[in-house]
Amino acid sequence: MRVAKTERRKRGGEDISTSKQPQSQLDEDGGKGQAEDGADGKAIVDKLEASAEAEEEKSFADLGVNESLCDACTSLGFKTPTAIQREAIPLALSGRDIIGLAETGSGKTAAFALPILQALLHDPQPFFGLVLAPTRELAYQISQQFEALGSLIRVRCAVIVGGMDMVPQAIALAKKPHIVVATPGRLLDHLENTKGFSLRSLKYLIMDEADRLLDLDFGPILDKILQVLPRERRTALFSATMNTKLDNLTRAALRNPVRVSISTSSYQTVANLLQQYIFIPHKHKDVYLIHLLTEFSGQTCILFTRTVTETQRLAFLLRALNFSAIPLHGQLPQSARLGALNKFRSGSRSILVATDVAARGLDIPSVDLVINFDLPPDSKTYVHRVGRTARAGKSGVAVSVVTQYDVEVFQRIEKALGRKLEERAVGREEVMVFAERVGAAQRVAVGEMKGLHEKERERGGGGGGGRRKGVGIGSGKGRGGGKSKGREDRMDQEEG
Repeated sequence: MRVAKTERRKRGGEDISTSKQPQSQLDEDGGKGQAEDGADGKAIVDKLEASAEAEEEKSFADLGVNESLCDACTSLGFKTPTAIQREAIPLALSGRDIIGLAETGSGKTAAFALPILQALLHDPQPFFGLVLAPTRELAYQISQQFEALGSLIRVRCAVIVGGMDMVPQAIALAKKPHIVVATPGRLLDHLENTKGFSLRSLKYLIMDEADRLLDLDFGPILDKILQVLPRERRTALFSATMNTKLDNLTRAALRNPVRVSISTSSYQTVANLLQQYIFIPHKHKDVYLIHLLTEFSGQTCILFTRTVTETQRLAFLLRALNFSAIPLHGQLPQSARLGALNKFRSGSRSILVATDVAARGLDIPSVDLVINFDLPPDSKTYVHRVGRTARAGKSGVAVSVVTQYDVEVFQRIEKALGRKLEERAVGREEVMVFAERVGAAQRVAVGEMKGLHEKERERGGGGGGGRRKGVGIGSGKGRGGGKSKGREDRMDQEEG
């Protein structure tokens, strides 16, 4: 329960941190904090707790959001503001620069979108706001959120990301959208090469997943972008995790910012997320994976891997066993990446096999399960991966596969989280009944991978895949085995 707020000066800006313990003032009468005043102390605590509950029941209108945007929130199912929204929106509406720190899935996008849209409503003009995101998928998602929240005021957005033709993007910019959502590299390309495109009139700059922007070495590009933006603007940085790399960027981009922290640590995960692990021999990873997916049959799952090759291999393996899996990784064309996400969101595929391109910021509310088939290289990535489930107040499960080679990495993750994760009970005998069919599916996957590589060599790089054979184990919304149509037996080209 977040009750007391403390304000202090930190790195040139105010710091608003949210405490989880009530600050009872039992001694306010100068020494009457003894046992005989226990009843008065309890009354004060009860009053503080009631105040906190009232705070959590605030509406968007109570935060200063205007009626049309409140209606949009209602239509999207946003009943009450989240903690980061309660803290950040009033500050943003008052014109302050913000550094926002909150766990993933806490509603950061609406926290910066609503103040921008409200300001745009009062002063409509093109190129009003710019949002920078580290990944293409996150950029498209942010744009969709802006368009949904701003539907009643007809906000126009343009998404500027790599992997897409620059000409249609230049045409979209020529139509003078209100909001530009971009990845830094492609935005700089347009600033330098697209005639007539300028952000000199920009009013708002948002850097979402700001630490990730720096982790991906966007620092020099961000410096160039900041040089061509007007100094008189409002700026906000949002992320689930913050680190010292952001200090220089904060000093360069923000003016007297307010730091809003809704996490107890940099590695905070939501309370309604059940985090477990299984400790298994490396050689049986595939078999245990199939057992896990069978246990969670019918539920949606994001399966995280470390490499593009492993992502493709597992997608072939799961399809051979009639699981409805679809791959997502950075070597797919952008249209294929968006197509994979849309199919997963719509429910036509129940398993998304992905590299860490899907670990950051993606909001897919229906994800029931996250499996770390390969442990992430660092604790921060772990937090973002498991944050794909248990979003917006829903519950979720995250299971990490730990082998004899992963113990040290896993211990570092537990240390960063400040807790020991629960081991999931798995009986070896009930797992190994899948071994024969998994072995057959592995051989099919190897053949598919060879066919894929041959086609890539023929095309000079590209998608496609060979024919897929059913091995006779299914789950969820699979597309069937031998009865599938011939065109469905081939991995769709747009799916990699």
